[in-house]
Amino acid sequence: MTATDTDRTHAGSGWGLDEADDDEMPLSTRLSIADTLTLGNATCGFMAVYFTTTGVLIPHLTDSGDGGMARSSAATAVMLMLMASVFDLFDGIVARKLRASAMGAELDNLSDLISFGLAPAYFVLVWGMVATDANQHVSALAAIVVLLAVVLRLARFSCVTLRDGIFQGMPSPFGALTVVSIVLLELPFIPTLLAIIGTAWLMVSRVEYPKPRGKLAVGMLSWIVLAMGMLAAWALDSPGGELLLQTGCALQLVLGAVIPLFATARRVNTFRYNRREARAAAQG
Repeated sequence: MTATDTDRTHAGSGWGLDEADDDEMPLSTRLSIADTLTLGNATCGFMAVYFTTTGVLIPHLTDSGDGGMARSSAATAVMLMLMASVFDLFDGIVARKLRASAMGAELDNLSDLISFGLAPAYFVLVWGMVATDANQHVSALAAIVVLLAVVLRLARFSCVTLRDGIFQGMPSPFGALTVVSIVLLELPFIPTLLAIIGTAWLMVSRVEYPKPRGKLAVGMLSWIVLAMGMLAAWALDSPGGELLLQTGCALQLVLGAVIPLFATARRVNTFRYNRREARAAAQG
């Protein structure tokens, strides 16, 4: 999946390439449509960090805000993570339907690390600095745990072959959204901390999650759109906006726990069916 050393040298030199050389650019350095979507994922993740910094952290440090999580900026940061997950969903679909470049998998991992590793970990870090009942140093450790969980999960995904249709461990986009949902629920510090660490553990665990394909992909996309609506209502301080946000965050946590149960039940049923078929074939 990676370019050869010759290709890297050719692509990396940059300066002094004439038009003929550009026409002969190796295929491994050309972006596909799927790669463009992947870069959109990375951009959303970076901008989520930007809004968390400029709209939440800086006003808190300069005492120019309300001293808490600024609604509009926090909502925008989470919406950008949701948009990153949409890009992540569609780049895989486009890559399967059209074509993927040789560097597509590497781009995907790097973009996921920004959007679903750095952005949610930074969100946790800032929460620890602005929340009145949080411990800044402990929150920083929790943020590191989230970041390392995503790093380990992406590394394992790159080198371990699993049976088709499942992920081992909570997918990093789902994990990132679960982490920020836990923060937005504004529970007491200790339960929030334990829930964040529990989510990080699920990302590196062997718990199986189904891949978002077909109806599940449509359901996931619908849930993202609904979540954006809830965030917008909360950010605009609409009537019932707070309740909508709390409900959406709670449902995100429930989905994180329930989805692997369905995958496990399906696996058990498949195992039982195969065993019955084997017994029937042996008796026949």
